Amino acid sequence: MNKSFVSSALAAAFALAALAAFPAAVSAAPAKIRVVIVQPMSHKSLDQIRDTIVAELRAAAQASGRNFEIATQDAHGDTSSLPTIFQNAKSKGVDIVVPIATPSAQSAKSVFGGTKTPIVFAAVSDPVAAGLTGEDSKNITGVSNSIPSAKIVQLVSDFQPKYKKLGFLYTSSETNSVSTIKAAKAYCDKSGVAYAEASIAAVTDLQAAVNSLLSKGVDALYTGNDNTIASAMPTYADAAYAKGVPIYCGADSMVADGGLATIGIDYVQLGKQVAALVIKIADGAAPSSLPYETLSDYAKFVNLQAADKLKLALGPELLKSYKALVEKDGTSHFGK
Repeated sequence: MNKSFVSSALAAAFALAALAAFPAAVSAAPAKIRVVIVQPMSHKSLDQIRDTIVAELRAAAQASGRNFEIATQDAHGDTSSLPTIFQNAKSKGVDIVVPIATPSAQSAKSVFGGTKTPIVFAAVSDPVAAGLTGEDSKNITGVSNSIPSAKIVQLVSDFQPKYKKLGFLYTSSETNSVSTIKAAKAYCDKSGVAYAEASIAAVTDLQAAVNSLLSKGVDALYTGNDNTIASAMPTYADAAYAKGVPIYCGADSMVADGGLATIGIDYVQLGKQVAALVIKIADGAAPSSLPYETLSDYAKFVNLQAADKLKLALGPELLKSYKALVEKDGTSHFGK
């Protein structure tokens, strides 16, 4: 047999085999999973959650070949624009929705509730009060950032065992913040702890609200997971510390920005848990089979620069229990 003929026949056979295999290779490519992450505003805690989710999803894609297409959106403090952001995402097509914080989660439900599009919320303090559970929320799961009210009061006692009156400050339109303060007040009523409260509608009300609480004789202030106040911590701290009154917070970012201390949420851990739920849903799990989660461990941070400004003497036993997030010289370890 002619050798050139044999070579040509073999080459043709290999070419046909390659062509036959090509469609199979194309069909084996992982399907694109479109994820949109939406936050109501930018501040350290919310940004940290967003960045952690994105990093975890990208790592999962590299490790397993999943094809995540991730988009992030920010309402820049205008919560009235959230429904439009979600409507736009819906019209463009999205496979999994990840709203960060209560206002975003509630807006996501208003647009995607009752559909087959999964919603995985992040940092919702009270999912039940926010209307994110029940029969009309079968496509919704996520991770809550609730803080036990007893821990809030204990936080103040750790630093000021002889305090007389606690001041609660929160944003009236933030369900997450209202529910945290409501639980703390109930605990105080039960335990005989004196307190006063003030709420704000916008950051422009903050100075007057702080002054109102200080005029009522509070010797400690507490604000929970409040996005509006978190975005204005330097203003809050300046007003309180001018009168020598410490601020206790529900988030490490608020301590990094001037608060004295927190028993609160590790938002990196929260972001990792949210990403894990997203991955499970991307792999076929139904949100209804994944009950919303909380964190079992709470971060304990102190701002030594704030303590120095307040002239608080912190004993070695206390400092063993709290991690220094900001040193006396202002060096920050946030996010490190």
